[in-house]
Amino acid sequence: MDIKSNYPQHIAIIMDGNRRWATKHDLSYIDGHKKALFQVQEVIEECVKLKIPYLTLWAWSTKNWKRNPDFIKDIISLFRESLKPDGFFADAIRKGVEIQHIGSLEAFPKDIKDRVADFLSQSPPKNLIHVNFAVGYDGQDELVRAYKKIIADNVSPDKVTPELVEKYLDTKGQPPVDLVIRTGGDKRTSGFLIWQAAQAELYFTDTYMPDFGESDLKIACSEYSQRERRLGGDSLKY
Repeated sequence: MDIKSNYPQHIAIIMDGNRRWATKHDLSYIDGHKKALFQVQEVIEECVKLKIPYLTLWAWSTKNWKRNPDFIKDIISLFRESLKPDGFFADAIRKGVEIQHIGSLEAFPKDIKDRVADFLSQSPPKNLIHVNFAVGYDGQDELVRAYKKIIADNVSPDKVTPELVEKYLDTKGQPPVDLVIRTGGDKRTSGFLIWQAAQAELYFTDTYMPDFGESDLKIACSEYSQRERRLGGDSLKY
């Protein structure tokens, strides 16, 4: 069997370890995030080469707002930099990335909200991959927002099905997550894509996100391709 034929169609990455990487290299925390953003470009390009159509990247959790105010100020500045006309997102769109935001930008400054809205309205010249950027994201928050929309639409309880709930999620219309990758060594999903990744395979690596690149993604996909995904059915091995 061709291993690549069994590669995931939707990968989600919990991008962790930026600050530990920075500490290891005697750099500022924000330098770790800048290096991680550089690696994101490599990961996206490799997904395109491997013909993986959907990628979700967790960049900022709602819980991250609890961090040091000076660090948060630096993060906001990095977001502004990446949203410039010659920044990360503009370059990604030019290279064929269809961008989508998942989560809530409620806590972000208005100028960032406006810039994000502008980029979301733009289409790439050629759609090579769909990338969800989870910013201001929390899995429980996403489900609460979805349920509130269902209630607001006066949906009868007997009409509520898994298929209906999916229509109210941030990832409406997208395939479920096949593989969740977490960088940085921790072995938990932290509430990431609770619904979408319910049946996903999990892959944990000690590699920090600022070091995670093409070869690391290939290793994760190769391991995924060798797993038997029964999804509740019978095993083909016994």
